[in-house]
Amino acid sequence: MFSASMKASALKKTKNIASTVLIYGLLILLVYVILFPFIAKISASFMSVNDMFDRTVVLIPREPTLTNYRMVIAYTGYIRALGGSFLISGISAIAQTFICAMTGYALAKLKSKLAGIVMFLVVLTILIPPQVILIPLFLKFRFFDIFGLLNMISGTTINMMDSVAPMTMLSLTGFGLKNGLYIFVMRQFFKGVPEELEEAALIDGYGIFNSYLKIVLPISVPMLITIFILAFSWQWTDTFYSGVFFSSYPVVARTTFIPPPGGGVNVNFAFQWNTLLHTGVLLAIAPVVAIFVIMQKWLVTGIERSGIVG
Repeated sequence: MFSASMKASALKKTKNIASTVLIYGLLILLVYVILFPFIAKISASFMSVNDMFDRTVVLIPREPTLTNYRMVIAYTGYIRALGGSFLISGISAIAQTFICAMTGYALAKLKSKLAGIVMFLVVLTILIPPQVILIPLFLKFRFFDIFGLLNMISGTTINMMDSVAPMTMLSLTGFGLKNGLYIFVMRQFFKGVPEELEEAALIDGYGIFNSYLKIVLPISVPMLITIFILAFSWQWTDTFYSGVFFSSYPVVARTTFIPPPGGGVNVNFAFQWNTLLHTGVLLAIAPVVAIFVIMQKWLVTGIERSGIVG
């Protein structure tokens, strides 16, 4: 009897060890699949020309150099593009955060058919690809007018291309990049806020707007930070709206792309093109990675409280 119990215990321990090894093995494999492309890009960005042609060099360069970074920064005007991207992404993210928070709060608390219809339209903005409205967007901001009044008064329209105006206006009106998703997330979060808090605020004499500002927003800080991080990151890496609105305005998502070598490009540059492309990608995503590393605590907390997981 004792022997059978010992065998059962040993078998259970063996199964637990096997399942643990399997789980950790799968996690290590998953981490490898996710991280290997980044490790390869980082390695390639420090390789010299000799390393690129040396077949024995795999991930660790023998002659590490910063030449690739210097070339990309000089060739693409990275510093200027960095300022342009920070301006557009910052303005858009701040506008989207507060507009989506207000819209999500209204959709979560209003009990009417109109709120349901608006929420349906919000979901449509998530499902419909932005390419569908590409031409109307371009024409609207290339020949901007307000109900035809500008054209009637001055005989001309305003060209808003290559400025922060298009993305700022779209963000402020709730039509910015991924706005529908942010509104949905904020609505889910606000639906989980106890109504007793707002009722107590109303009894204390707060109106709806004051209750929102002084009671609801302070407890929504993790979610607001989450929305800001997501909005900033998506705007930073966006190429669709950048391609529509910006032809000469410098943004990192477009200027760090190194065009393929062609006529008139020296041989060394042609051989280094692939490495320079990896370096440009790393420079493009470096600020976003830094923001995620710094704010990951708030990001995780916000996702946990969003009401769309679990």
